[in-house]
This record gives sequence, structure tokens and C-alpha cells, in this order.
Amino acid sequence: MASPAASSASSRTVPARPNLAFRQLRGRLSPGEFAAAVRRSAREIGEQVSCDARYVGRVESGEIRCPNYAYERVFRHMFPGLTLPDMGFAPREAVRGRGARTAAVSAVPLATDPDHRDTRIQIFEESDVLRRAFITGGPAAALGFAALHPIEAAAAVSAPVPGPRAASGGRVGAAEATAVEEAVRQIRLLDDRHGAEGIYRRATHPLRAAYELLDAGVQRRAVSDRLHAGAGELAITVGWLAHDSGRFDDARSHYAEALATARVCGDAALEAHAFCNTAFLARDAGRPREAVRAAQAAQQAAKHLASPRLLSLLALREAGGWAGLADRSGCEQALARAQRLFAGGPRDGDPEWMTFYGEAELAGLEAQCWAALGEAGRAVEHARRAVALQDPHFSRNIALFTAELAGDLADSGAPEEAAAAGDRVLTLLTRVRSARIRAMLDGTARTLRAHRDCGAVAGFLERHAASARSGDGEGDGDGEGGRAPDAAR
Repeated sequence: MASPAASSASSRTVPARPNLAFRQLRGRLSPGEFAAAVRRSAREIGEQVSCDARYVGRVESGEIRCPNYAYERVFRHMFPGLTLPDMGFAPREAVRGRGARTAAVSAVPLATDPDHRDTRIQIFEESDVLRRAFITGGPAAALGFAALHPIEAAAAVSAPVPGPRAASGGRVGAAEATAVEEAVRQIRLLDDRHGAEGIYRRATHPLRAAYELLDAGVQRRAVSDRLHAGAGELAITVGWLAHDSGRFDDARSHYAEALATARVCGDAALEAHAFCNTAFLARDAGRPREAVRAAQAAQQAAKHLASPRLLSLLALREAGGWAGLADRSGCEQALARAQRLFAGGPRDGDPEWMTFYGEAELAGLEAQCWAALGEAGRAVEHARRAVALQDPHFSRNIALFTAELAGDLADSGAPEEAAAAGDRVLTLLTRVRSARIRAMLDGTARTLRAHRDCGAVAGFLERHAASARSGDGEGDGDGEGGRAPDAAR
């Protein structure tokens, strides 16, 4: 929420009222599931909105009295025949006033192409407070990565980022905490659609700015807690980008930074998230016993968080460690626990970062466990399900699980099907950049070389080799990644 100094006069005189009508429209969906439905509906009409569980919560709490024009079009598409007041919103003229702008868009230069032309992107207004936070400079401007539109990701890689500056009077307030939180959301959105390579180094700038904000001094405890949590989540997000780019040492450092932040501010949810990703990294780095220990520590931190889905994911992290240790019994027990907890359904207490975790992810992670245990047939079954169920919003995850399927098919003795799946991954890698996915596909290609006499396989191997020569999908990391990673952030 905005600090009193940052709030408009109207927001002080009109207290927020819960939007009960909108809550009824959500029905039995969790905030995260409803946010995914909003994003799908937006794509159906050619809109792009970065809706997540927190945005839904802000609407239902009454913090957002009227949506911006893009969200209004999406909501009208989802609920035909309903007006904004029918959905519980205030009329636009009552919120914006006589001086309202018909389009609340501000363009800022972020990159320069080889011909020295400024590449500009648009910052769309969700609320007056957020708009001011992103266009008036100060520490929020140092988190300029948050403003990136997904289709501009490639152009923004080399964009300069200003250093952090304290707000007026040297104080850090709610606007800066909001800027950090929005940076996390927008970086995750870019990662979902494009993969980590090319944005990792860019993302380290807002991370550094966020931690410098912590050192600038925060007077209000509530703002301090938000800023610590936001900086920790940003560290995990940047760590994930390093992880997916094959920079395992960098990822380990960022996750450790997030864990230290969690311990400093006593944030159990942040601690669970940091341990979750540490377990994931340990598995990919070939340290399965560490993966088990970190996953168990995460479950201990999360036991009072009222989120069965979080505990389900953490059980899967543990299962992956047991599979790496070739401990079938331990793996099966953890998998059974994960499935039972997942069946408990979503809850309002589910962390915002878990929006990716649904049936597709559950199936994909189980496929990876069976593959590690040498059960290629069972791995194929679950990998097929993971690909079929994946939300189109998660482009990188589609590439990931299709690569998993290709590898499992190759291991199970179905070379032509494996080659077909591999071809689909190569197509996806023209839009998604991930060293880990590339490493998985390289492993599949090595397995399929024994079947190069088959026409379909030969075609895939030729295309794969050409892609490797041209550098498509490759990044500038060290390439430590191996088989069977997944997509948690």
C-alpha cells in the first residue's frame, strides 16, 4: 500500500472497501488460478497483462478501485454483459476525475540499437501510485527493469540502469517497496516467456539497487518487512536466471543471499522459497544428498504457512534428491506425499511465486524422477502429460518439458518420436533462451546418433548441429546445466 505522502487526496478521503462482487466472480479458483485465467483471456483478445495473485488480491481488497483500460477490456471479455460497476469497480470518471487521461502511458528510453536509435517501451498504469513510482526517478527508477515489456526483452539487454537514490529527504518508503515487488513480477514474466539467457546480467542491477535501498534506512517496520521480502524474492529470481543460464556458482550465491535475508527478518515464507531453489540447484549440480537436506529444511520452514501446494512442491524437490541417490523407496514416499498434498487444492495462502505449479509441473517433475531412476517408460507417460497440460503462458516450460519428453523417448527406444519432439524444441528455442534446455537437447542428440540412419532422426541431428553452429538458443554462461531441470522460481 502507498504511504500517506504518496497517496492522492482522493485515496485519503475514499477508504478502500472490499470488492465483494469481484470476489464472487473468482468463484472457487485460487487467486493464482484466477490470475492465470485472466492472462489466458487477455491473449484471446490480443491484450497482454501481467496479472498475478497479488493483483487479484489488490482488486478484491478495494485497493484498485478501477482497472486500467487493458484490464477493463479483458474483464469485459471474461464476463460479457457486465459493466465495471457490476464487477464491483467504481466508475472511471469517479476515480480519474475531470483531468483524467484517456491513455495512461509513459515512454522511457531503455536501449540504443547499432544505428543509435533509442528503443522505447511503454509503462502501463495500474494505479496512480505505481505510475509515479516508475516515472519520477529515485530508487524506483533504479529498478527500471521492472518496466520491461516481454517483447522488448532482447532490446533491453544492454540498457543502462541508473544507480539507486534515496527518496525525497533520504527516506525509503512504500513506493520503493512497491517498485522492488514489481521488478520481481516483471522479471518472472520475461523469464516465463523468453527464458533466462540475455536477461540475467540486466537483472543484477535492480537486485543491487534493492539491497542498497535496505541500507538507506527504512523508518516504518511494515515497509521494512516488505522491502526485505521483496529484496529476498528478487535475489531468488536473479539466482534462478543464473541457474537457468548454467551459472551455478552465481545461482548458489544469490540463493544464499536470499536465505540470509529471510533469517534476518524472520520471514518463513522467504526461507522456504530460498531452500526450495537451493534444493533444485543442488540436484542439477549433481549434489543429490544436499538436495534432500535443503528440501527437508524448506518443508520445516513451510510447515506453518497453510499452503499444501507449497509443501507438495517441496516434497517433489526431496523426491528429486532421492532419485539422484538411486533411493527408489525414498523417492516413491516423497512422490506419494507430493501427490496427496497437491490434491488438497490451492489455498489463499499459496505463495505468489508458485503460479507456475499446477498439474503440468507435477507431472513434469515426476517424469524427471522416474527418468533418474531408469524408468524411461513411466517417465515418457508423465512427460507427455506435462506437455499436454502446460499453460501456453509458460513458453519456457513448454520447451522444457518437450525436451524432457524427447530425452525420455530416446531412452525408451522410440527414436523417431524423440526426433519429432526434439524438432519442436528447436523451434521453441528460437524464442526461448535457456542453457539448461539446450543441454538437455544435446543429451538427446547424443543418444540418437546411434539411429542416424533413420530419416527423421537424421533430419533432427542435422538441424540440431546447424542450430549449435549458429548459436541459436545459446547463452554466455558456463553451461554447467544437465538433464531434468524444472521451472520453479
